[in-house]
Amino acid sequence: MAGRMPARERLLNAAAELFYREGVGATGIDAITAHAGVAKMSLYNNFSSKADLVNAYMQRRLDEWRDVYRERLTNATTPQERILAVFDSYVDHAALAYEWGFRGCGLLNAAAELPIGDPGRAVVAFQKEEVERLFKEHLLEMQPGAGVSIDETAQHLSFLLEGAMSRAGLDGHDARLKTARKIAVSILEQL
Repeated sequence: MAGRMPARERLLNAAAELFYREGVGATGIDAITAHAGVAKMSLYNNFSSKADLVNAYMQRRLDEWRDVYRERLTNATTPQERILAVFDSYVDHAALAYEWGFRGCGLLNAAAELPIGDPGRAVVAFQKEEVERLFKEHLLEMQPGAGVSIDETAQHLSFLLEGAMSRAGLDGHDARLKTARKIAVSILEQL
């Protein structure tokens, strides 16, 4: 028993799979505890509510994506490669969800189910803003004096990536993300 995963981790793993595969609203506490193999009391010993568990799930998805992005950055030596690392990190992060039936961005999927003002939506907005900020940062490395056109290009790349992720979720595979990366390459070549 000593080598067993702590209840908190088992609950987060179960919630991650079920929230992604079935949706936040459609997944009850009983399903999560049964999938995690823990008593219902274990959930409340680790999370104050289902909302607290949802927020932990969303923070975990954000952290996973950041880890994947950092890994991609290790091989990116130019600003262009760092921009493309953002696209590649989405492809890599998508691959982590294939066993559950790929449905697109887990953060956006969850946010769509949460009411306005829910803290989980702020996590999603933060991640999307972070992506655009990363694009802007790397574009500025490419063209330090470009001014406002950098903001527009960063926004275009962000919209391209997020739109591709939405379509990929509908398609059930990452082909749209790979196409978006090719479009990004052509945009960067024109700068």
